[in-house]
Amino acid sequence: MLLLLFYINNQRYALASQQVIEVLPLVSLNILPHAPDYFAGVFNYRGQVVPVLDLCQLMSGKPCSQHLSSRIILVNYWGGDVAKSSVVGLMAERVVETLHKSNTELVDTNVQIGAAPYLGKMILDEQGMIQCLRIEYLLSESEQVYLLPAN
Repeated sequence: MLLLLFYINNQRYALASQQVIEVLPLVSLNILPHAPDYFAGVFNYRGQVVPVLDLCQLMSGKPCSQHLSSRIILVNYWGGDVAKSSVVGLMAERVVETLHKSNTELVDTNVQIGAAPYLGKMILDEQGMIQCLRIEYLLSESEQVYLLPAN
């Protein structure tokens, strides 16, 4: 499996490449009033308004740094309901490398953190650990109203 690597607070994280639509440089976002802090804004992607979540803000409480390697990772977000999905941008830092690993190399942590159900299995390598993200669990049901189309 091919994984896209990125950083949050100098910790490595990974997304399965099949979840990724495209990786874009940071673009100018329109900020929406009264949105949560982790909701970075929206932008026009090929005629579609796409919401962007700041993963650094969401997971660590501080916004992503504006480096040349900071990117917006476009993904299909379904929030646990495959029938409803939308394109969502995930802002992250140091989005510059990929990694090939087999499913057998992913280690189950056997740790469940109620406030962070999006934390998946881990990868162990010579540089340390890489936390895999389960993007369908990034937001609670009540928070998904910002991202998923209404019925």
